[in-house]
Amino acid sequence: MPNNYFKFKQFTIHQEASAMKVGTDGVLLGAWADVEQSKQLLDIGTGTGLIAIMLAQRTNSDSIIDAIEIDDSAYRQAEENINACPWKDRVNAVHNSFQDYSLISKKKYDVIVSNPPYFMNGLNAKEESRTKARNANHLPFEDLLVGVKKLLNMKGSFSVVLPIEEGDLFIRLAKLTGFGLKRKCKVLPNPGKPAKRYLLELCLQDCECLNEELIVENGQRHVYSPQYIELTKDFYLKF
Repeated sequence: MPNNYFKFKQFTIHQEASAMKVGTDGVLLGAWADVEQSKQLLDIGTGTGLIAIMLAQRTNSDSIIDAIEIDDSAYRQAEENINACPWKDRVNAVHNSFQDYSLISKKKYDVIVSNPPYFMNGLNAKEESRTKARNANHLPFEDLLVGVKKLLNMKGSFSVVLPIEEGDLFIRLAKLTGFGLKRKCKVLPNPGKPAKRYLLELCLQDCECLNEELIVENGQRHVYSPQYIELTKDFYLKF
């Protein structure tokens, strides 16, 4: 089937066994997260391994990326994709829940990223694996924030991508947990359209928030904005 894999400039993501396929959210987060001078990085809920592999492409040869995945099939798929990429020696797939990992891990991370589950209630997806990947019952925002606070270096950053409504809730919970909001990027599908997503960067220090906007398309389907092309050109074959 044509959607069983997605080819990028320097790697390929196979996705037939993963509930959540390659999408704009993951690519945006992998390209947008600040990884400057980071040595230890963590991707929570890696799925196919896409974001972890993108981080490996963007970082120096001495950086290590850990990629956590709770779902069996997705974990095996992530391992396959990681082992086939040029940076396989720097990316480690970890088969565990984030809640358990955050309790047992002694590591401190410079950068943590997550494209987290965000359905707070309502209908479950038909497949159990897709439900895990999309439903916040399996990784509530509170658990995510408490675990990240334990694992993040004091000068580190935590970046996520979320829909607007869930993102506003996440910001409020993050501040209550002791995080500051360092960057907030509204992602607009087209000029003049309401924002559909936030890219958020949090830190454990007091900071002023830098507000940004990113337009994906220039008013026509598949006609991408210069801003979006610049952000993702190192990855997409079409740019």
